[in-house]
Amino acid sequence: MTATQTAPERNTDRIERLNRVSVRRVIEPDVEVTGSLTKDQVLPDDLLSIDGLGLRLTPAQRATLAREELASIVRFGVVFEAILMSGFAYQMALSRDVTDPRFTYALHEIGEETRHSRLFVRLLAELAATQRNPFESRLATAVRSRSLPILLRRPATLDAFVLVGEEIPDLLQKLAAEHPDTDGYVRDISRYHRLEEARHIAFARTTVGEHYRHTSWSDRFGVRWVVPLGIVFMFDTIVQPYVYPTVGLPALRTWRRVRRQPKRVALRRQCARAVFKGLADAGVFKPGRVPLAWRRVAGVDRDGNAV
Repeated sequence: MTATQTAPERNTDRIERLNRVSVRRVIEPDVEVTGSLTKDQVLPDDLLSIDGLGLRLTPAQRATLAREELASIVRFGVVFEAILMSGFAYQMALSRDVTDPRFTYALHEIGEETRHSRLFVRLLAELAATQRNPFESRLATAVRSRSLPILLRRPATLDAFVLVGEEIPDLLQKLAAEHPDTDGYVRDISRYHRLEEARHIAFARTTVGEHYRHTSWSDRFGVRWVVPLGIVFMFDTIVQPYVYPTVGLPALRTWRRVRRQPKRVALRRQCARAVFKGLADAGVFKPGRVPLAWRRVAGVDRDGNAV
């Protein structure tokens, strides 16, 4: 007779499987994801944020905007992965058991994220963006320096934000990888990144429930009320407003129109529902008790059903 496994034991088995897969699938992008951009317009018209606004841009302007938007998305990825690695390193430094499979997988994920970031930095250099980035200002840096320590000390909130930061680029990269008019090098990068991020999403979905059940009230508050607001902010700023002046469009006015565009709203909701599902499957939300912020962002009712 086989003994029934407890939830922590099942989670440990899943993470051990992730460790085995990570050992078998080590991809060095400097060797296996080489190449360069071959198209002037690296993303097709219908994947640009302005699609559906009826703006009249020349082919040269659309090519420029495609590079600027992709550069904004890629830079978001580099910064987010640095935050993720900081969070893992902080948790590992406080770990009571360095032989735990979770500790080992965190090492795998840090190694994979460093490889991703090196590839993204290489792509950024080739894109040669000219946009002014407000998130590189002194004020933005000061805000990050004060808010990041708060986040890193709240493991469940960090896990939830990992899901947010993985699901948003994953959806955008899925669309790019599957579109025949995307630049071939961008498609290759998107496929490679999505392959490894699938494991990262699985790990965060496994650990978020463990952390949520044994954490502080402020950490639970962050998952329930701060993270849904973070989804809106992160999705709406992954293409930041100052990409638009590079082609003669007003920054904030265009950005406001983009974020209200039905297509972008639907994509944002799709990302939010993916994050919500991961949290619900982990036992964070109970039927009939889904917080209002999540209901609005993900478009679900009190029981978590789509509306």
